[in-house]
Amino acid sequence: MTLNDVQNAKYIALETFRKNGQGVITPVWMAADGGRLYVWTDGTSGKAKRIRNNGRVRLCASDARGTPQSEWVEAQARVLEQPTDVQATEKRMAAKYGLLFRLFGVMGKLTGRVSNRAALEISPVAGT
Repeated sequence: MTLNDVQNAKYIALETFRKNGQGVITPVWMAADGGRLYVWTDGTSGKAKRIRNNGRVRLCASDARGTPQSEWVEAQARVLEQPTDVQATEKRMAAKYGLLFRLFGVMGKLTGRVSNRAALEISPVAGT
């Protein structure tokens, strides 16, 4: 199982790890580009904080609630906060999810949750 096997899924379950090693699974939307997956998120979210601390992640195709629908894949992630990286990820997400993604963006602006956007870049583990 590789990142390519889940790139067309509507949702992925993204597992990030706390400092004590405990996994936290979050269902997210993602878009693929160049062999990597990208997630658009709040830069202050728990998943972004956990990835800054430990870039190891696992993921699998899932439903909207994060229920696994494929095998798990080990990967590496990093938080991208440069405006150009965040905008590129926003464009990837808009291309994949269309109007629904744009509606979530509008709701984020209305609720004030769009001020600290970041992107998560998920790459294959070296050597796999």
